[in-house]
Amino acid sequence: MAIQRVRSKWAKTNVLLQSPSLASRIPDTKRWGPRPLAVMLDQYEMVYVKPDGGTFGKGVMRVWKSGESEYSFQSGTVPHAFPSIASLSERLDAIIGGGNYLIQRGIPLLQYEGRSFDLRVMVQRSGTNRWEMTGIIGRLAQPNKIVTNYHSGGTLTDVTVLLRPYLDAEGQERLLAELRHLGTDTARQLSTTYPGLKEIGLDVAIDDQLRFWILEVNTMPDPYIFRALKDPAVFRKIYRYAMGYGRFKRSKKRRVMK
Repeated sequence: MAIQRVRSKWAKTNVLLQSPSLASRIPDTKRWGPRPLAVMLDQYEMVYVKPDGGTFGKGVMRVWKSGESEYSFQSGTVPHAFPSIASLSERLDAIIGGGNYLIQRGIPLLQYEGRSFDLRVMVQRSGTNRWEMTGIIGRLAQPNKIVTNYHSGGTLTDVTVLLRPYLDAEGQERLLAELRHLGTDTARQLSTTYPGLKEIGLDVAIDDQLRFWILEVNTMPDPYIFRALKDPAVFRKIYRYAMGYGRFKRSKKRRVMK
């Protein structure tokens, strides 16, 4: 069976919402529209507006209520202010241009040295066709940027470094064990609808209560970011599994593993 890829964040979210345990880990998400935007800003004060099929953090906008009748949004490093929800919606509509976009409740990310971070969790089919969490890496946003993606300038960082200000070694181990379960549970749930999946990359936020939130799931995640870890065995295992289910050609393996 060919490796299956699912581009739509909306489709993947709806599959995950069918699992009660996973549904509680997914931020409230709606299709783009001026009315849902107004309702969600009143409820949460901060949301993210992002393309349904986007990758690498492209097109993502942070939108927030900055006063009683003041609103702002940011896509790059500079925020833009608006005096009303109507003027804000009009500007966002012009940017979106009829595309398929989603509105997602904003989760304030934990920070490390003043920079926000989230985690990328790699889950793959093993040689025995079982789902296995094979890697976790932190993604540290550049100052004043709203996305953490490496391809948008984020810094790849060992998760133990990022968690050190919040948890001791024992607490980190408990949290990472919980994260492993979250990753494999997510993969199993998605594969009930998409049986051709072989790998997923979860983007996971941690809030100030150390609670996990699944921001989105990539069905063809970049394995090469794990080469940034000090332990080379992590990337070797990820690559070996990917070779096993046919994502890469044999000749590429010889070139990469030199």
